[in-house]
Amino acid sequence: GRIGLRNIGNTCFLNAIVQCLSHTRGLRDYCLLKRYRQEKFANQDAKLTEAFSQVLTGLWDENEVESAINPRQLYSVFKEAVPYFSGYSQQDAQEFLRFLLDKLHVEINRRPYVRRPVKEHEQIYARFRISEEAAVMWKKHLERDDSRIVDLFSGQLRSSLHCSVCSHHSNTFDVFCDLSLPIPKRSSGRDVTLKDCLDLFSQEEKLDKENSPMCERCTRHTACTKRLSIQRFPQVIVIHLNRFTTSRWSISKSTVYVSFPLTNLDLGPYGPVDYGPVLYNLYAICNHVGTVNMGHYTACCLDENGWCLYNDS
Repeated sequence: GRIGLRNIGNTCFLNAIVQCLSHTRGLRDYCLLKRYRQEKFANQDAKLTEAFSQVLTGLWDENEVESAINPRQLYSVFKEAVPYFSGYSQQDAQEFLRFLLDKLHVEINRRPYVRRPVKEHEQIYARFRISEEAAVMWKKHLERDDSRIVDLFSGQLRSSLHCSVCSHHSNTFDVFCDLSLPIPKRSSGRDVTLKDCLDLFSQEEKLDKENSPMCERCTRHTACTKRLSIQRFPQVIVIHLNRFTTSRWSISKSTVYVSFPLTNLDLGPYGPVDYGPVLYNLYAICNHVGTVNMGHYTACCLDENGWCLYNDS
């Protein structure tokens, strides 16, 4: 597992993400054992999955004599699937991760997408409790999207709206594969923690009527409050610290240091009420050093021998 990936021209974003994914045991075993070949999936041509698995095989081959694997074939197949990444310019690692997981999912989806007519009764959820409503939405998701990627990385976000005029409550549920967290400004000289970022992400937000959705009961746009929470926790949670902010004229990067625990990160407080502890242990980090215009990605990953830094520079 402690084998590097060769940089073939500004590909540190790819190498760092692939190292993190290669240390995701559930995905690594699935690829190394070629389980995707036995599973029934809609798209029989799994070129990207094969290329990705080939790289992982090289990284975990105990007889591998090379100190670094060349990911050229993987990158080539990926760029065919996502032409946006054509060329060898610097790219964003989070964007790459999202595209890669999505394209892998499409290839190994156990359920080919079938557009179903929406029945009238499915549009009315007032009689459901929140947990039942969320379960219905999740079941509908799995009817068209069901793969090893979904098994591992997919969770469900709940967005709760409370109308300030009539006090009507409504919920919407969305699938997520990563949580993109805002970074609060440092105050009174104390360190910013990952908990601070999660608190900011989930805190109640006031929306004026110009920026709010239509209230179902008032049948017009009204001032309301909005809150995000995690309704369904994924097996593996990907947390993205949103360091890049776009203003009218420029993009800037926050350099605020964010401290985080290595073990027992409890996300229970950000889930359904009275859910209890939901603990995660850290095993991989993708880190960016540099500015908006020029930088370098590295990975830190945990294996049975401890933490290892992967730096292809």
